[in-house]
Amino acid sequence: MPRIALATYDPGTEPSKDQDLPVLLAALTAAGAQAVARPWDDPEVEWGGFDLVVIRSTWDYAWRTDEFVPWVERVGKATRIANPAEVVRWNTDKRYLGDLAAAGVPVVPTRYLAPGDPAADLPADRDFVVKPTFGAGARFAARYTPGEHAPAVRHLARMHEEGLTAMVQPYVAGIDVSGERALQFFGGRLLHASRKRAVLTPGTAYDADKVAHPDLAAWTPTPAELAVAESALAAVPDAPELLYARVDLVDGADGRPQVMELELVEPNLFLFLHPGSVAGVAEAILTAARR
Repeated sequence: MPRIALATYDPGTEPSKDQDLPVLLAALTAAGAQAVARPWDDPEVEWGGFDLVVIRSTWDYAWRTDEFVPWVERVGKATRIANPAEVVRWNTDKRYLGDLAAAGVPVVPTRYLAPGDPAADLPADRDFVVKPTFGAGARFAARYTPGEHAPAVRHLARMHEEGLTAMVQPYVAGIDVSGERALQFFGGRLLHASRKRAVLTPGTAYDADKVAHPDLAAWTPTPAELAVAESALAAVPDAPELLYARVDLVDGADGRPQVMELELVEPNLFLFLHPGSVAGVAEAILTAARR
């Protein structure tokens, strides 16, 4: 009987935000596994005692990367972890978009401003987005108009005070028309896809709470979307084996899909929206655990 741990976060006194966790645990148990969910930062867990540790909803990692990445590496030395530690290390820093662009993958154009870099040349002819290279759930992210350089500079200064490198991207107006599409892969195959509307609405402060997946709905990806998603996965360094992946796409100015983010650490699977995918996910996890 495979022993499988699903790594999650500690919600404290609040209910967990991971709606899929109990469903996935039940499916794995029904399929013959001994499956448990444990917070990734629980010092009492002996991770090496599991045949497979699957990173699922470690949704506090983005502001604890100095702890999280070493934890992934330690677990990866003790047992099998998915996704692999080298993938997690690469994907936690959104400068990976530059690697994808260098490989010919269409991505949202991005500039990076590290602490100490001047906040110069902010776009003067279009809306733009400022967000950190380490982040999730639109944390520290905001949209600005060409006339809002002053608050954008203050935003950059705040991130730099926190030691964060900032990303500056043009606001992709296509997202207001066709939304953001998330293509999810599991066990090397397309699992399902979803679409949501824009998260960064005008006037929302960077430190305000945001709805991470507004108006989420099932989606059937186009051939062009699938081709871009597959090109992004093929460009991951060293072509590692990925148990799961989510490719977030938006339409560029030319109407063609481009990568906004490539989620290889802890993407929400949205199984509550795609219940027919549960059995396939469980089987892929069991197959990985038995290797």
